[in-house]
Amino acid sequence: MGSETFQTKLLAVQRNLLNFAYTLTSNREDAYDLLQDTTLKALDNEDKYVENVNFKGWVFTIMRNLFINKYRRQVRSAVYIDQSDDLYVLNFSQDSGIETPEGSLSTKEIMAVLGSFSEDLRVPFSMFLSGYKYAEIADSMGLPLGTIKSRIFLARKRLQKTLGDYRYEL
Repeated sequence: MGSETFQTKLLAVQRNLLNFAYTLTSNREDAYDLLQDTTLKALDNEDKYVENVNFKGWVFTIMRNLFINKYRRQVRSAVYIDQSDDLYVLNFSQDSGIETPEGSLSTKEIMAVLGSFSEDLRVPFSMFLSGYKYAEIADSMGLPLGTIKSRIFLARKRLQKTLGDYRYEL
């Protein structure tokens, strides 16, 4: 496809791309950013476009993939990774809802109970609370996914049993 024809087709779908970007982002500025990123990516990859492929579908796929990748990066960067030596310290954010001395006491009690667990329960449960997905925990520990799910379930149940006076959802 000639460069002029490619650019003409790309300009022709800009309005449709902007509408799709707005549908994905629900924010005008983010939609314009996504449109710009998509246009640049399409221009950079003009040589990869095959003539008989649906052009509009190709460009929309680029936009969707850019949006998904950006979302995944944001989620990944929002996850706090516990870097303590034994991976069982729960790091509460400043906005943890623990503003009273009673809330602080509850946290200490929960941490004490969690600290008393064996490593095979404590580590996967702490990683889960830190935001890791089951599959990520299984990969990092070199264990089957079912084993990780089982250990997290057992740790949750043990916490609920030990701290039965508290009403919380883990």
